[in-house]
Amino acid sequence: MTTETRDDENLRMRDSLGLKGIDYLEFYVGNANQAMHFYRMAFGFTPVAFAGLETGVPDRLSYFLRQSNIRVLLTSPLNRDSPIAEHVRLHGDGVKDVAFRVDDAAHAFEETVKRGARPILEPTQFDTADGRLIKATIAAFGDTVHSFVERESQTDLPFPEFQPMKKLPATAMRVSEIDHLAICLDHGKLNYWVDFYTTVLGFRVSHKEDVLTEYSGMNSKVVESENGQIKFAMLEPAPAKRKSQIEEYLNFYGGAGTQHIAFLSDDIVESVRALHANGIDFLQTPGTYYERLNERISGIKLDLATLSKFNILVDRDEWGYLMQVFTRPLQGRPTLFMEVIQRQGARGFGGGNIKALFEAVEREQAKRGGL
Repeated sequence: MTTETRDDENLRMRDSLGLKGIDYLEFYVGNANQAMHFYRMAFGFTPVAFAGLETGVPDRLSYFLRQSNIRVLLTSPLNRDSPIAEHVRLHGDGVKDVAFRVDDAAHAFEETVKRGARPILEPTQFDTADGRLIKATIAAFGDTVHSFVERESQTDLPFPEFQPMKKLPATAMRVSEIDHLAICLDHGKLNYWVDFYTTVLGFRVSHKEDVLTEYSGMNSKVVESENGQIKFAMLEPAPAKRKSQIEEYLNFYGGAGTQHIAFLSDDIVESVRALHANGIDFLQTPGTYYERLNERISGIKLDLATLSKFNILVDRDEWGYLMQVFTRPLQGRPTLFMEVIQRQGARGFGGGNIKALFEAVEREQAKRGGL
C-alpha cells in the first residue's frame, strides 16, 4: 500500500462515523430545579422543555436549556438508589453525557464498538411529533459516556417524554457554541485516552502542551474530530513538588471527568461583563501579567486596562490571537468551571497563558488548603 493510499484510507476511517458536532451536554445534578435556575440566571440559558413525573418519567427530572447553538440537559434523580443518584453521590454535579450529532447513529455505534468501545445503549428509536430520533451510547473516560444522536429535525423537544415549558426570561451572555471541553485524566492515562479518541472515534491530535510551575504541572494533548467541530483538551497531572489542580479535581470528583467547558464568544468583554453582573466570579490574574503582555503580543492593539479589569488573558499563534477567561468552580467541590473564549483567527488553546492560569489556580488551591 502506498503512502497516498494509506493516507486516503486513514481519512476515510476518520470520516466514516459522520460526527457533525456536539448535540448536547447532559449534567447529572443534585437538584435540577435549582441548577436550571442557576444556569438561567447566571449564564443566560433559556429553559425550553422538561421531563419528569408529570410527563410519565418515573425516575428523574430533566430540563432542556439552550443558548444559540449550545444545548444542555440538567438531570437529577427522583429515587435515592438510582444510578443518577449514585453518580451525584460520587462526583457531585458534573457532565455525564457528551452527545454527538450524527447522520447515522446505528452505524456510528456499531463501528466504534467494533473498534473497541464498550457499549452502553444499543441503537434505540424514539418517535416524536417532529419525526424519528435514534440514540446509541458508548462508554468513555471515567463514568462519562458519549451518545450518538440522529434526528430527523432539530426540535426544542430533545426526546419524546419532554414537554415544552413556558419560556422564562434570560440574559444571554453572547456565546454561540461550545469551543472545547477540558478533560482531567488519572496519571499515566493521557496516551491511553488519546489513542481511544484517535483509534475509536477517528479524532486527530492537534496540539500538545506540558506545563511545570514551581509547585505542580500537567501534560496535555488536544484531540479534535476531523471536521474540527468537537475538541477535547486531555489533561493529566505531571510529577511535581505538590498536588496539581488536575490532582485536586480527580480527588474531589472521584476520577476522570470534564474539568471545564469553553464557550465561544464574539465579544468576550461584554460576555464577562454580563457574567459579572449575574454574580459569577473569575480567577484573578496578577497585575504583572498585563505589564508584560505587550511584549508577547506586539502588534495587537488591545485595551489592557479593560482586559486587566476583567482578568482576560491573551495569546497568539501563527493564525491570529485569542482572548480567554476562567471562572472559579461553580459548586462547593473544586471541580467543574467554565471558560469564555474569543478567537481572532487563532486555532490554539492559550498555550502562552497556561502557566499563568496554573499559577492563578494554585493561589486558589492554597486558600483551600489543597496545594
